[in-house]
Amino acid sequence: MSAQRAIRMTEVGPRDGLQNEPAAISTAAKIAFINALSKANYAEIEVTSFVRADRIAQLADAAEVMAGITRAAGTVYSVLVPNERGLDGALAAGAQKISVFVSASESFSQRNVNATIHECLEKLRPVVRRARAEKLPVRGYVSCVVKCPYDGAVSATQVGHVCAQLLEMGVTELDLGDTIGAAVPDDMDRLLAGLRSVAAPKEMTLHLHNTSGRAIAVAERAIDLGVVSFDCSAGGLGGCPYAPGSPGTVATEDMLELAARLGLATGVNAEQVRAATAQLRQDLALARA
Repeated sequence: MSAQRAIRMTEVGPRDGLQNEPAAISTAAKIAFINALSKANYAEIEVTSFVRADRIAQLADAAEVMAGITRAAGTVYSVLVPNERGLDGALAAGAQKISVFVSASESFSQRNVNATIHECLEKLRPVVRRARAEKLPVRGYVSCVVKCPYDGAVSATQVGHVCAQLLEMGVTELDLGDTIGAAVPDDMDRLLAGLRSVAAPKEMTLHLHNTSGRAIAVAERAIDLGVVSFDCSAGGLGGCPYAPGSPGTVATEDMLELAARLGLATGVNAEQVRAATAQLRQDLALARA
């Protein structure tokens, strides 16, 4: 990959792809899915979230899943945590990277976690501090960076304000989420230009939902503007339980096709991703029956 332009793809299907699935999926099926994805040579797979079962019941088996997977050399296995209790579980499970989250929209923050943006950031400070003390990198998800289902358009200034505070507390990666899939390509020009004083495009990750069918066009514009890191979900599964009408994180398969068309290396084995997706679809069909 060194002699060719490349993009980095983080597979979030096991966490973001399954958290919104209404049918109960067995722990064994989740482990099999992750093990199949591990054969595809991802730089990173986000496995699960250590969140309260009454918040996202689908991920209540986080510890069991982490204990059961077979880890591939060279792949980072990360988890999402909402608080210090979640961090305790993640550390005990041997997570190699931590993700935390906050919204750029006040209304979304209130609906999602019943707290203001400021309150969320303050709660995350000890989480990030402890994770960094354990030498773990920390991804900071920022949701609703383009539009909020309750507040409408979100300004780049507001997004930048949140991002700056995450970096100040020690977050090592900014992950910008188009949570309801409302972005059009031109939104990337506005957003990334507004964030240049905070971080360069090459230092950010984009988390795009394909709700309106524009995720690949948005990703292509972002690549033109210098973004080199993207989240993706095998089979296009995913969505946020607290954002109505936001199913479908951009499909890994579609991102691989885009990369091939643009002559960008990914290091990800497309055939193995398709095999993992096919296996998961069989398990989902059984769960939904």
